[in-house]
Amino acid sequence: MSSPIPVLTIDGPSGAGKGTVSRLVASRLGWHYLDSGALYRAVGVAASWADLDLSDPAALVRCTFDTAVEFREQADGLRVLVNGTDATGELRLETTGTVASAIAAIPEVRAALKERQRAFRRLPGLVADGRDMGTVIFPDATAKVFLTASADERAHRRHKQLSEKGVSVTFDGLLREILARDARDAQRTVAPLKPAEDAVLIDTTGLSIDQVVERVLALVPARAG
Repeated sequence: MSSPIPVLTIDGPSGAGKGTVSRLVASRLGWHYLDSGALYRAVGVAASWADLDLSDPAALVRCTFDTAVEFREQADGLRVLVNGTDATGELRLETTGTVASAIAAIPEVRAALKERQRAFRRLPGLVADGRDMGTVIFPDATAKVFLTASADERAHRRHKQLSEKGVSVTFDGLLREILARDARDAQRTVAPLKPAEDAVLIDTTGLSIDQVVERVLALVPARAG
């Protein structure tokens, strides 16, 4: 039996606009928001702080259970606390994303985080952003979206975003990282990146954030408030 608590899943590759779109949609609906990628990044940060061996699944699983993660919506945006420390800046680093992607490929870590993610399903509803939200975590979701965009478009977006923050990166380097991550996410044996069979695909190339948000909202059967 499906849960009475509605869930909208928004999956897709890095740079497709999942995070921005998901937060805006959650705000418009008055629903809770889950950034599943931040959970993996938080475990990666905690593992780095503890100087753990990233090839040791048992140590990483222990770290997953021991790491406290808290999301706080503030005036300057979403802040993520890892074991009580604001790690928002560190979570956004490209190196952290690379570590998170590697950790996410470990079946034992994914299993450990599954129930933690499902616990975010609370009334009045949840918008869940990630890579396997519609296929693995919330297969009974009320509505499912898979956002995509060309690799060039995603690299340009990321380059602009980082440049505005004063981070020095090259477009070619970001494009290589995005292509490598796409391949890693699509080829992993557990929960590979792919659209759920019943997901609506939205190519965000050339679309504004507002246009994508409106398209996603139109897929939600009943809006809150």
